[in-house]
Amino acid sequence: MTIPPEIEAQILRYYHVEKWRIGTIARQLHVHPETVARVLAQAGLPRIGPPRRPSKIDPYLPFIREMLAKFPTLTASRLHAMACERGYRGGRSRFRAVIACHRPRPKAEAYLRLRSSPAIGHVRKQRPIYACARCPGSRPNATGPTSVIW
Repeated sequence: MTIPPEIEAQILRYYHVEKWRIGTIARQLHVHPETVARVLAQAGLPRIGPPRRPSKIDPYLPFIREMLAKFPTLTASRLHAMACERGYRGGRSRFRAVIACHRPRPKAEAYLRLRSSPAIGHVRKQRPIYACARCPGSRPNATGPTSVIW
């Protein structure tokens, strides 16, 4: 669903000029907060808010990126130990979370999905012949065609 351009203009003005939060804008304009967030993201303007605080791990990020580039399968616990040797004093869990963001991803491979007819996978197996009997309605000792009983 699209919203009118007037509402989009109000959202942008309230956010960037009046410095309102997304929830406040949504409540005042009677739209969903995700709609306000979408309009702000589509505008391409920088997000307003306090600057990001420096992290304890920031001075070690160049070293971490270099190690991950050389050894992509190096574990986070080993990297943590190496960073601690160089003076890092942060916790393991936060370190592991940051490493997960910086770890190089494997290249995506394309696969061709093979499709088959549903009947191919469900072909009925032949059953062994267990017994042969005379055709129904024939005499007991008569020779003649026989039918297979499953």
